[in-house]
Amino acid sequence: MHTLFCRVVDFLLKAIMRTMWFSGGFHWVVTKGQQASPSEATILTLAPHSSYFDAIAVTLTMSSIVMKAESRDIPIWGTLIKYIRPVFVSRSDQDSRRKTVEEIRRRAQSNGKWPQIMIFPEGTCTNRTCLITFKPGAFIPGVPVQPVALRYPNKLDTITWTWQGPGALKILWLTLCQFHNRVEIEFLPVYSPSEEEKKDPALYASNVRRVMAEALGISVTDYTFEDCQLALAEGQLRLPADTCLLEFARLVRGLGLKPETLEKDLDKYSKSAKMQKGGKLGLPEFAEYLGVPVSDTLEDMFSLFDESGEGRMDPREYVVALSVVCRPSRTLDTIQLAFKMYGSQDGDIDEDALSSILKTALGVAELSVTNLFRAIDQEGTGRITFADFCRFAEMFPNFAEEYLYPKETHSDSSAQTPLAPTPNGFCADFSPENSDTGRKPFRKKLD
Repeated sequence: MHTLFCRVVDFLLKAIMRTMWFSGGFHWVVTKGQQASPSEATILTLAPHSSYFDAIAVTLTMSSIVMKAESRDIPIWGTLIKYIRPVFVSRSDQDSRRKTVEEIRRRAQSNGKWPQIMIFPEGTCTNRTCLITFKPGAFIPGVPVQPVALRYPNKLDTITWTWQGPGALKILWLTLCQFHNRVEIEFLPVYSPSEEEKKDPALYASNVRRVMAEALGISVTDYTFEDCQLALAEGQLRLPADTCLLEFARLVRGLGLKPETLEKDLDKYSKSAKMQKGGKLGLPEFAEYLGVPVSDTLEDMFSLFDESGEGRMDPREYVVALSVVCRPSRTLDTIQLAFKMYGSQDGDIDEDALSSILKTALGVAELSVTNLFRAIDQEGTGRITFADFCRFAEMFPNFAEEYLYPKETHSDSSAQTPLAPTPNGFCADFSPENSDTGRKPFRKKLD
């Protein structure tokens, strides 16, 4: 009786949702391939994730999904979505993430007792020009997954909804203004992991992403959701287009370190760097400083700070860069940490020290801070304190725009083109054509 009731409710929900999509201009949904049964694949990985309209695939399959905990409070939608028994996660709660992975594992290993779970492994909405790094949550259980490719082959893109651009209501209005909206859902063959992939979720995720990118005819990029947050962080020191800090963040993760958990270690790193008193480290000493073995990834990171090319780097620069990556919107916290490392016994620094701090915080090779230093050092002592910097930043909150971002700053040092608009002209483009991902990093903080 219970099974019959569930089937009836399932049918009614599908009918209601299909009617809703039809009224929104999605008159028919093109499907390719065959959806696997729960016994064949308990997890469906859908990409690219670019809009709340991606829920069409969810309602078509009636799969469980991993979604933000706040979504359960949305009127009507929150009530309907609870029926498919989603896995709720809070991005800000580290313990919630762990519980989410455990719940996914439990359901994936239940031998078909739970509905299939549809996961958006990118973890955020993108503009569909490439696939960013997949998060490992869907791949940690080590069970077969079915990749699901999603396309919106419309002449005018009103679908894309990312962290930068028009809001949800405007996207909805623009889409409703279209007489017909096309959507294609392609179920790719089930991907069964090898023993090596079962032991390495990151490798498993990377290989599934490659398969999906080939099916979609797009590229992949090693940018992650956290990189996008870093690039678009709203701090007083806005990162320029030619910053190498995105590359630095990628290398940090490549060493097995997680920026989101390293913030608590910043003081420890800074005290150790201050004890060097400006002394520089070679590669073996840098590896010991970080507590990691020497590797190609570590050499790439080392080269970002080896300005002279002589095989030596200043650990204080690593700490400043790490502070920016860990807390990109908290500019003054990073500057304060830097003053503690670079400052004299009186806590003051000279122009060269400020130049080194700001070049590292922005991830650029060349930066003139003379005008900024003189504006802060009103008494002409040749030294400034953190208190002086704070007073100036409070009086002129947009100081970076006037003193640090003149056009000539990027004329020679830029190894990239500026961030270009997406196909719909709404959002910044993080596709490989606008990044140097995978390229050997240059020296002197150049990506």
